[in-house]
Amino acid sequence: MEISSISISSGQVESNEGLPIRYDLYSPISRNGLSFPVIIFLHGLKGFKDWGPFPDVCEELARAGYGVVAMNFSLNGIGDNKTEFTELELFERETLSQDLDDVGTVIDALQKGEITDNHSNLNTDVIGLLGHSRGGQTAISAAVEYAPVQCLVTWSAVADYRERWTEEMKKDWEEQGYTEIENSRTGQKMKVGKVVYEDSVDNAERVIAMERVKDLRIPTLFIHGRDDEAVTYTNSEKLHIACEARDKELRLVANGTHTYGAAHPFEDQDFPKPFAEVLEWTEGWFVEHLR
Repeated sequence: MEISSISISSGQVESNEGLPIRYDLYSPISRNGLSFPVIIFLHGLKGFKDWGPFPDVCEELARAGYGVVAMNFSLNGIGDNKTEFTELELFERETLSQDLDDVGTVIDALQKGEITDNHSNLNTDVIGLLGHSRGGQTAISAAVEYAPVQCLVTWSAVADYRERWTEEMKKDWEEQGYTEIENSRTGQKMKVGKVVYEDSVDNAERVIAMERVKDLRIPTLFIHGRDDEAVTYTNSEKLHIACEARDKELRLVANGTHTYGAAHPFEDQDFPKPFAEVLEWTEGWFVEHLR
Protein backbone atom coordinates (compact mmCIF):
# COMPACT_ATOMS: atom_id res chain seq x y z
CA MET A 1 0.00 0.00 0.00
CA GLU A 2 1.39 3.38 -1.03
CA ILE A 3 -0.37 6.37 0.50
CA SER A 4 -0.16 9.53 -1.58
CA SER A 5 -1.09 11.99 1.16
CA ILE A 6 -0.08 12.14 4.80
CA SER A 7 -0.56 14.73 7.51
CA ILE A 8 2.00 15.62 10.19
CA SER A 9 0.94 17.07 13.52
CA SER A 10 2.75 17.65 16.80
CA GLY A 11 1.74 17.69 20.44
CA GLN A 12 2.59 16.47 23.90
CA VAL A 13 1.11 14.29 26.62
CA GLU A 14 2.08 14.31 30.29
CA SER A 15 4.35 11.64 31.73
CA ASN A 16 3.48 10.03 35.05
CA GLU A 17 5.69 12.75 36.57
CA GLY A 18 3.77 15.53 34.84
CA LEU A 19 6.56 16.26 32.35
CA PRO A 20 5.91 16.64 28.60
CA ILE A 21 6.37 13.69 26.27
CA ARG A 22 6.64 15.54 22.97
CA TYR A 23 5.58 13.70 19.84
CA ASP A 24 5.00 14.02 16.11
CA LEU A 25 2.17 12.05 14.52
CA TYR A 26 2.54 11.08 10.87
CA SER A 27 -0.87 9.99 9.57
CA PRO A 28 -1.96 8.51 6.26
CA ILE A 29 -4.99 10.45 5.05
CA SER A 30 -7.88 7.99 4.76
CA ARG A 31 -10.36 8.67 2.00
CA ASN A 32 -12.35 5.43 2.15
CA GLY A 33 -12.73 4.62 5.83
CA LEU A 34 -9.60 2.49 6.06
CA SER A 35 -8.03 2.23 9.49
CA PHE A 36 -4.26 2.11 9.91
CA PRO A 37 -2.14 0.30 12.53
CA VAL A 38 0.26 2.45 14.55
CA ILE A 39 4.07 2.32 14.84
CA ILE A 40 5.79 4.08 17.75
CA PHE A 41 9.39 5.16 17.10
CA LEU A 42 11.82 5.20 20.05
CA HIS A 43 15.14 7.08 19.87
CA GLY A 44 18.33 6.10 21.71
CA LEU A 45 20.61 7.68 24.32
CA LYS A 46 21.61 11.23 23.35
CA GLY A 47 19.05 10.89 20.57
CA PHE A 48 15.72 12.56 19.84
CA LYS A 49 12.81 12.19 17.44
CA ASP A 50 14.13 14.87 15.07
CA TRP A 51 17.65 13.44 14.79
CA GLY A 52 19.08 13.10 11.29
CA PRO A 53 16.83 11.15 8.92
CA PHE A 54 14.43 9.90 11.63
CA PRO A 55 11.59 12.21 10.45
CA ASP A 56 12.09 10.91 6.89
CA VAL A 57 11.84 7.34 8.20
CA CYS A 58 8.54 8.14 9.92
CA GLU A 59 7.18 9.71 6.76
CA GLU A 60 8.19 6.66 4.70
CA LEU A 61 6.44 4.32 7.13
CA ALA A 62 3.32 6.51 7.10
CA ARG A 63 3.24 6.28 3.30
CA ALA A 64 3.36 2.49 3.70
CA GLY A 65 0.03 2.65 5.55
CA TYR A 66 0.83 3.27 9.21
CA GLY A 67 0.15 6.00 11.69
CA VAL A 68 3.59 6.75 13.10
CA VAL A 69 4.23 8.37 16.48
CA ALA A 70 7.79 9.62 16.97
CA MET A 71 8.25 10.47 20.65
CA ASN A 72 10.86 12.13 22.80
CA PHE A 73 11.27 10.45 26.16
CA SER A 74 10.28 12.85 28.93
CA LEU A 75 13.77 12.85 30.47
CA ASN A 76 15.86 12.83 27.28
CA GLY A 77 17.13 16.36 27.85
CA ILE A 78 15.49 17.96 24.80
CA GLY A 79 13.15 20.85 25.55
CA ASP A 80 11.27 23.24 23.28
CA ASN A 81 14.29 23.51 20.98
CA LYS A 82 13.77 20.28 19.09
CA THR A 83 17.44 19.44 18.44
CA GLU A 84 19.39 20.86 21.40
CA PHE A 85 19.98 19.42 24.87
CA THR A 86 18.83 22.27 27.08
CA GLU A 87 17.44 20.23 30.00
CA LEU A 88 20.50 18.33 31.18
CA GLU A 89 19.13 18.07 34.72
CA LEU A 90 16.43 15.78 33.30
CA PHE A 91 18.87 13.79 31.20
CA GLU A 92 20.90 13.16 34.37
CA ARG A 93 18.08 11.06 35.79
CA GLU A 94 16.74 9.40 32.64
CA THR A 95 16.16 5.86 33.87
CA LEU A 96 15.19 2.86 31.79
CA SER A 97 12.12 2.54 34.02
CA GLN A 98 10.93 6.05 33.14
CA ASP A 99 11.52 5.44 29.43
CA LEU A 100 9.42 2.28 29.68
CA ASP A 101 6.68 4.13 31.57
CA ASP A 102 6.69 6.82 28.88
CA VAL A 103 5.98 4.22 26.19
CA GLY A 104 3.03 3.01 28.26
CA THR A 105 1.78 6.59 28.60
CA VAL A 106 1.88 7.09 24.83
CA ILE A 107 0.08 3.80 24.17
CA ASP A 108 -2.59 4.77 26.71
CA ALA A 109 -2.97 8.22 25.14
CA LEU A 110 -3.36 6.65 21.69
CA GLN A 111 -6.05 4.30 22.91
CA LYS A 112 -7.92 7.09 24.69
CA GLY A 113 -7.87 9.21 21.54
CA GLU A 114 -5.60 11.85 23.09
CA ILE A 115 -3.05 11.35 20.29
CA THR A 116 -5.06 11.50 17.11
CA ASP A 117 -5.48 13.22 13.79
CA ASN A 118 -8.68 14.42 12.15
CA HIS A 119 -7.48 13.26 8.74
CA SER A 120 -7.07 9.55 9.44
CA ASN A 121 -8.47 6.59 11.28
CA LEU A 122 -5.89 4.90 13.51
CA ASN A 123 -6.32 1.34 14.76
CA THR A 124 -4.73 1.77 18.18
CA ASP A 125 -5.35 -1.87 19.11
CA VAL A 126 -2.66 -2.88 16.60
CA ILE A 127 0.66 -1.29 17.54
CA GLY A 128 4.23 -1.91 16.41
CA LEU A 129 7.44 -0.63 17.98
CA LEU A 130 10.63 0.51 16.24
CA GLY A 131 13.56 1.38 18.49
CA HIS A 132 17.16 2.42 17.89
CA SER A 133 20.02 1.55 20.29
CA ARG A 134 18.84 2.19 23.86
CA GLY A 135 15.40 2.76 22.32
CA GLY A 136 15.65 -0.74 20.83
CA GLN A 137 16.38 -2.20 24.24
CA THR A 138 13.38 -0.32 25.70
CA ALA A 139 11.20 -1.44 22.78
CA ILE A 140 11.90 -5.07 23.73
CA SER A 141 10.83 -4.47 27.33
CA ALA A 142 7.77 -2.52 26.19
CA ALA A 143 6.74 -5.23 23.74
CA VAL A 144 6.50 -7.67 26.63
CA GLU A 145 5.00 -5.14 29.05
CA TYR A 146 2.17 -3.73 26.93
CA ALA A 147 -0.42 -6.02 25.33
CA PRO A 148 -1.36 -3.82 22.33
CA VAL A 149 2.16 -4.22 20.90
CA GLN A 150 1.98 -6.88 18.20
CA CYS A 151 5.17 -6.41 16.17
CA LEU A 152 8.72 -5.24 16.87
CA VAL A 153 11.80 -4.06 14.96
CA THR A 154 15.04 -3.09 16.70
CA TRP A 155 17.99 -1.23 15.23
CA SER A 156 21.37 -1.61 16.96
CA ALA A 157 19.71 -2.66 20.22
CA VAL A 158 21.60 -2.89 23.51
CA ALA A 159 21.18 -6.36 25.00
CA ASP A 160 22.14 -5.68 28.63
CA TYR A 161 22.64 -2.14 29.82
CA ARG A 162 24.32 -3.35 33.01
CA GLU A 163 27.30 -4.42 30.91
CA ARG A 164 27.81 -0.85 29.66
CA TRP A 165 28.68 0.51 33.10
CA THR A 166 32.47 0.59 33.47
CA GLU A 167 34.35 0.33 36.77
CA GLU A 168 35.30 3.99 36.39
CA MET A 169 31.65 4.97 36.04
CA LYS A 170 30.71 2.94 39.11
CA LYS A 171 33.49 4.65 41.05
CA ASP A 172 32.17 8.06 39.99
CA TRP A 173 28.67 7.15 41.13
CA GLU A 174 29.97 5.98 44.48
CA GLU A 175 32.16 9.02 45.10
CA GLN A 176 30.17 11.91 43.60
CA GLY A 177 26.72 10.59 42.70
CA TYR A 178 27.14 11.04 38.95
CA THR A 179 29.41 10.23 36.04
CA GLU A 180 29.87 12.22 32.84
CA ILE A 181 29.63 11.27 29.19
CA GLU A 182 30.37 13.46 26.21
CA ASN A 183 28.05 14.31 23.37
CA SER A 184 30.47 14.05 20.46
CA ARG A 185 28.16 16.12 18.22
CA THR A 186 27.83 19.11 20.57
CA GLY A 187 30.84 18.68 22.86
CA GLN A 188 28.56 18.87 25.90
CA LYS A 189 29.50 17.04 29.07
CA MET A 190 26.34 15.26 30.17
CA LYS A 191 25.89 13.95 33.70
CA VAL A 192 24.41 10.49 34.25
CA GLY A 193 23.16 10.19 37.81
CA LYS A 194 23.60 7.24 40.14
CA VAL A 195 19.83 6.70 39.98
CA VAL A 196 20.23 5.54 36.34
CA TYR A 197 22.71 2.86 37.37
CA GLU A 198 20.68 1.77 40.40
CA ASP A 199 17.50 1.51 38.34
CA SER A 200 19.17 -0.77 35.78
CA VAL A 201 20.27 -3.10 38.58
CA ASP A 202 17.31 -2.94 40.96
CA ASN A 203 14.65 -3.19 38.23
CA ALA A 204 16.56 -5.42 35.81
CA GLU A 205 13.78 -7.97 35.44
CA ARG A 206 11.51 -5.24 34.09
CA VAL A 207 13.85 -2.97 32.14
CA ILE A 208 16.78 -5.02 30.79
CA ALA A 209 16.22 -6.43 27.30
CA MET A 210 18.08 -9.71 27.92
CA GLU A 211 15.86 -10.35 30.94
CA ARG A 212 12.65 -9.76 28.99
CA VAL A 213 13.38 -11.01 25.48
CA LYS A 214 12.78 -14.63 26.50
CA ASP A 215 9.13 -13.71 27.11
CA LEU A 216 8.74 -12.12 23.67
CA ARG A 217 6.20 -13.95 21.48
CA ILE A 218 5.41 -11.38 18.77
CA PRO A 219 7.10 -11.16 15.34
CA THR A 220 10.50 -9.57 15.96
CA LEU A 221 13.22 -8.39 13.59
CA PHE A 222 16.66 -7.59 15.01
CA ILE A 223 18.82 -5.42 12.73
CA HIS A 224 22.44 -4.53 13.49
CA GLY A 225 25.44 -3.15 11.63
CA ARG A 226 28.50 -5.38 11.40
CA ASP A 227 30.68 -2.28 11.87
CA ASP A 228 28.71 -0.81 14.79
CA GLU A 229 31.28 1.20 16.73
CA ALA A 230 29.02 1.90 19.74
CA VAL A 231 27.04 -1.31 20.35
CA THR A 232 28.59 -4.46 18.89
CA TYR A 233 26.40 -6.65 16.71
CA THR A 234 26.84 -9.51 19.19
CA ASN A 235 24.18 -7.69 21.25
CA SER A 236 21.55 -8.48 18.63
CA GLU A 237 22.91 -11.99 18.16
CA LYS A 238 22.35 -12.66 21.88
CA LEU A 239 18.88 -11.16 21.80
CA HIS A 240 17.91 -13.19 18.74
CA ILE A 241 19.08 -16.45 20.32
CA ALA A 242 17.23 -15.75 23.58
CA CYS A 243 14.02 -14.63 21.88
CA GLU A 244 11.25 -17.24 21.99
CA ALA A 245 9.11 -15.72 19.24
CA ARG A 246 8.11 -18.09 16.46
CA ASP A 247 8.57 -15.36 13.83
CA LYS A 248 11.98 -13.86 14.46
CA GLU A 249 14.92 -12.84 12.28
CA LEU A 250 18.39 -11.39 12.70
CA ARG A 251 19.77 -9.31 9.84
CA LEU A 252 23.31 -7.95 9.92
CA VAL A 253 24.16 -5.01 7.71
CA ALA A 254 27.44 -5.09 5.79
CA ASN A 255 29.35 -1.84 6.36
CA GLY A 256 26.65 -0.81 8.82
CA THR A 257 27.73 1.58 11.58
CA HIS A 258 25.67 2.42 14.68
CA THR A 259 23.50 4.77 12.63
CA TYR A 260 23.97 2.93 9.30
CA GLY A 261 25.86 5.80 7.70
CA ALA A 262 23.39 8.52 8.69
CA ALA A 263 24.32 11.64 10.64
CA HIS A 264 22.77 14.76 12.12
CA PRO A 265 21.92 17.05 10.50
CA PHE A 266 20.75 15.01 7.51
CA GLU A 267 20.46 17.10 4.35
CA ASP A 268 21.15 14.59 1.55
CA GLN A 269 18.62 13.69 -1.10
CA ASP A 270 19.15 9.96 -0.64
CA PHE A 271 19.73 7.75 2.37
CA PRO A 272 23.17 6.15 2.75
CA LYS A 273 23.06 2.66 1.24
CA PRO A 274 23.16 0.76 4.58
CA PHE A 275 20.42 3.00 6.02
CA ALA A 276 18.23 2.53 2.94
CA GLU A 277 18.63 -1.23 3.29
CA VAL A 278 17.63 -1.10 6.96
CA LEU A 279 14.54 0.96 6.18
CA GLU A 280 13.52 -1.42 3.39
CA TRP A 281 13.82 -4.43 5.73
CA THR A 282 11.92 -2.58 8.46
CA GLU A 283 9.05 -1.56 6.23
CA GLY A 284 8.83 -5.07 4.80
CA TRP A 285 8.65 -6.61 8.28
CA PHE A 286 5.82 -4.34 9.36
CA VAL A 287 3.91 -4.84 6.10
CA GLU A 288 4.13 -8.62 6.58
CA HIS A 289 3.36 -8.78 10.29
CA LEU A 290 1.50 -5.63 11.41
CA ARG A 291 -1.93 -5.51 9.86
